[in-house]
Amino acid sequence: MPRQTKEEIDEEILEHAAALFARHGFAETSVQRIADAAGYSKTGLLHRFPSKGAIWDAAIGKCAGVIHEIAGVEELPVGPERDRLLLAGLVDLGLSSPGLMSLTLAMFSRASAEDDRDEIGMIADPLLTAFGIGRDQDGDLGRAVRVIAALGAIVIPVVALSDFEPRTQLREHLIAASYDALGHSR
Repeated sequence: MPRQTKEEIDEEILEHAAALFARHGFAETSVQRIADAAGYSKTGLLHRFPSKGAIWDAAIGKCAGVIHEIAGVEELPVGPERDRLLLAGLVDLGLSSPGLMSLTLAMFSRASAEDDRDEIGMIADPLLTAFGIGRDQDGDLGRAVRVIAALGAIVIPVVALSDFEPRTQLREHLIAASYDALGHSR
C-alpha cells in the first residue's frame, strides 16, 4: 500500500475534525478528540496543525472552497437544471467527505451565532445564493425551507448510511430525494 501524501493526511484529519465540529461544536471538540478520531497522537496532530483554531480554520477553509466550487453555476438561470447540478455536487461532497458535508449543514443551524458570522458567511451565503435565495430572510420563504430540507436529504442519509458499500449506489437516490425536497417533478 503506498504511503499517504501530506495533503492526503491533512485531508483525512480535516474530514474527522469537520465531523466532530459539526456534531459537538468548536468549544466541545478537543484536539485529543480529533487526534483519536483521525488515528494520530495529539503531538503528531499538533505538528501538522499548531492549534485547535488552526484545525477549525483549515476545516472551514476547505469546506468553503468546496462550496465555492459547487456553487459556481452562475451561467445557468436559477431553476431545475441549476438545482440538479448543485445537488449533484453536494451529494458528491457528502459521499466523499461526509464530515465536510455535515459541517456545511451545521453552519445553517448556527446562523444566529455571532462568533461564527464570518465562517457562516463563507459557507452558507454562496450556497444559498447559488440556489437563488439569501440568508437575510427576504424572498421566498418556502424556497428557503425546501433548500434546507434538500441539504438535510443529503447529509442525514450520508451519515446514517456511512457503512453502506458501494457508496456510489447511493448517489442517484440522494440526488432524487434532495431534488424532490425542492419540489421539482422528475
